[in-house]
Amino acid sequence: MKTWDLSILYNGFDDPRYAEDLAALDGEAKALADFAKSAASMEKSELLVSFISNTEKISSLANKLAIFANLRYSANTADVEAASALGRVMAIISSTAAPSAALSKLIASFDDLEKVINSTPALSEYKYYLMNILRDSKYLLSEGEETVFAKLNLSGASAWSDLQSSLTSSVKATVDGKEMGLSSVRNLAYSPDAKTRRAAYEAELACYDSIKDAIAFSLNSIKLQVLTECELRGYESPLAKTLYTSRMKKETLDALLGAMEEYMPHFRKYLKAKAKALGHEGGLPWYDLFAPMGKCDKTYTVEEAKDYLLKIFGNFDSELHDMVKYAFENRWIDFYPREGKVGGAFDCGVPSAKESRVLTNFDGSFSDIVTLAHELGHSFHDRQVFSHSLLNQDYSMPVAETASTFNEVLVMSTVISEAKEKEERIALIESQLMDACQIICDIYSRYTFESSVFENRPTEFMNADKMCALMLEAQKKAYGDGLDENFMHPYMWLCKGHYYSGGLSFYNFPYAFGGLFARGLYAKYKAEGKPFVDTYKKLLRATSVTDIEDCAMIAGIDLTSRDFWRAGLQVIADDIDEFCELVK
Repeated sequence: MKTWDLSILYNGFDDPRYAEDLAALDGEAKALADFAKSAASMEKSELLVSFISNTEKISSLANKLAIFANLRYSANTADVEAASALGRVMAIISSTAAPSAALSKLIASFDDLEKVINSTPALSEYKYYLMNILRDSKYLLSEGEETVFAKLNLSGASAWSDLQSSLTSSVKATVDGKEMGLSSVRNLAYSPDAKTRRAAYEAELACYDSIKDAIAFSLNSIKLQVLTECELRGYESPLAKTLYTSRMKKETLDALLGAMEEYMPHFRKYLKAKAKALGHEGGLPWYDLFAPMGKCDKTYTVEEAKDYLLKIFGNFDSELHDMVKYAFENRWIDFYPREGKVGGAFDCGVPSAKESRVLTNFDGSFSDIVTLAHELGHSFHDRQVFSHSLLNQDYSMPVAETASTFNEVLVMSTVISEAKEKEERIALIESQLMDACQIICDIYSRYTFESSVFENRPTEFMNADKMCALMLEAQKKAYGDGLDENFMHPYMWLCKGHYYSGGLSFYNFPYAFGGLFARGLYAKYKAEGKPFVDTYKKLLRATSVTDIEDCAMIAGIDLTSRDFWRAGLQVIADDIDEFCELVK
């Protein structure tokens, strides 16, 4: 079967284990509230140990219940039972906001917190977690305010996010007389047939007309909630909040963006060379952005994709090879697009089982193999942090794309190095450049767009037309004359779920971070060979228990230096030069 197996969690919402865990979560939430009332009278080390124990129990139960409902809903957005179940779980979780805030404030008031942690063996592995409570305390609100935020979010940002997901997964587009879902239409952007690509592009843009106003309301509402919360909590801006929660310095982001801006002319050179090779004058029209080039029209079955990945990963690390093999053979992956299934692809770690589940919309193209490699890279990252206790498994957005992109680079570098025929090299190099263009140009445009939305939202409600105008401005800034300004994509704000989160803003620059960070790590692997693999896995394990800059230093990398980012970008620029020569 090519759908995933969720029985590692529950067999369904009627599974007795589900009801038991839901009741247990409710009981633990009430126990946390009782604990918060008496905690101040407890001895400090005893309080901290109890706090860790209670919080870990709640996190374990909430993770299982919410992950199951989320995965069910992602596979079928018409699953009303899943949506209702998730709502019930979130309602219980929201009830823990006030006692958690009270306990966090109490812990943050300890002037000897670090000393208490160091003198209590049971707390040693939780030092980073507990010290972050101290660090985060200045952004906490009162117990009542935290409760209000948590409860209102259910009918606020969370509900608006669900609306965007539901509308984009259920909307229909008509291509050559055939009605199909959005994810299937967007997959046609990779068609070898030029007429099909353009027809799909036009059909996609047309289908958004019926849902654009509702989704514009969603985005406006979510971003206003984010701005309001940042103001009340004391964050300078949503970007400042994102950097803070990412445990990442502004100097690192500035170095990354600055290096990207320096190299934009190289990407425009690539886009114009591709446009010329496809018979266009000037810039590349959006509908040909993902047009395959060279000879790479082979399609793959799932079994062939598995064999392809195992061959490459086996040469890198036996642990990665074995995990991928197990994933294919034990139904970790929901492969194919279908009505009601969300678009795109994602990985979801399942800590209770120390496994992952992966969703893709596989249609057999080579790019789908790369997507599988990417998502299974996330699974490999999950596997490394599963060695920590549950409270020490969360890593921040920027490093979240490290292992996934490293897998992509590993696959593409291996395949390109073995390609001898000119047309094959064109196909493979261009495929890599196409992806690199996404993580640099497209991500830069997304970052620019989201910055504009946050800048405008305090004084303006942006209707769908305004959103489209902002998106086009951002694309022109990023792509320049590399794209044909008559054929761009004004609705990229609508179809990308990354914008629609009340708790996770600017989920764009992490892709650029991950793409270039992974290339830097790959360069070290090529220089150091097999000994680097252990360093790489050590770095992945550290992502959840150290700040980003300290984590990178495990591999001897200074992220605040533009030179590091330039090195990764120069590798792409060299590929662009070779591509331009090949397609002359």
